[in-house]
Amino acid sequence: MTTTGLDARLDRIGTDGTYVIVPMDHGLTMGAVTGLKDIESTIDGVTSGGADAVLTQKGIAPRVHEHKNGKGYIVHLNGSTTIGPDENDKRLTGTVEEAIRVGADAVSFHINVGSDHEPDQLSQLAELTDDATRFGIPVLAMAYARGPGVDSTDAESLGHAVRLAEELGADIVKTGYSGDAASFEHVVESTRLPVVIAGGSKGTDRETIEMVRGVMDAGGAGVSMGRSIFQHEDPEAIATAVAGVVHDDLEATEALAEAGLALEA
Repeated sequence: MTTTGLDARLDRIGTDGTYVIVPMDHGLTMGAVTGLKDIESTIDGVTSGGADAVLTQKGIAPRVHEHKNGKGYIVHLNGSTTIGPDENDKRLTGTVEEAIRVGADAVSFHINVGSDHEPDQLSQLAELTDDATRFGIPVLAMAYARGPGVDSTDAESLGHAVRLAEELGADIVKTGYSGDAASFEHVVESTRLPVVIAGGSKGTDRETIEMVRGVMDAGGAGVSMGRSIFQHEDPEAIATAVAGVVHDDLEATEALAEAGLALEA
């Protein structure tokens, strides 16, 4: 159900229905990796470059607001660590009310569709969307195809994951990329929600921007891209290039050039 508050908050984390979101909740998962020690500078850079919103765990909120240049803020509500027994076992780390108290415009939740933890995460996401609806706050569902025997780039599996997010009441859905625009069309067509993609491990600038171009060509709504942006040697420049494709419909070469990034990269 749409409400005035929900629509207003969706506007704060996007641009005309497209989204460049930079998740930086990796400190919980991986520790203070490159780009996250001085997270204030990184947030300033990516939002100056054209990111619509940044995303962190709730405890980082005091380090976000003064540096986000008026852009949106999303609080992530579950997590796990790379040194724990099972990284796919994402546990609750906050509530919608806590996110609102620290100034969030939206909340996000990660579910691994096909994993041993899917049943619990499914129930938690359903409860979360119900809670968020009461407050008029958008939910970004990070719905991945991950688990024993699951191909995380298979378009059918990704399509199932994004549809699950809609069925459970999310407002935006993030998932993996299937590898090309033609196959990703099936993923986008599997839901009426705006579909954004994860960046995954950092590739070359050209690989990153061509992937973004493929998503938009398939009818996607943008990206929720972490390490490919915040671990870049120039986070502001790569954010500018990504935003050029998502917001201005630039081709990859043009976006890289306008951002001042080497075309051969």
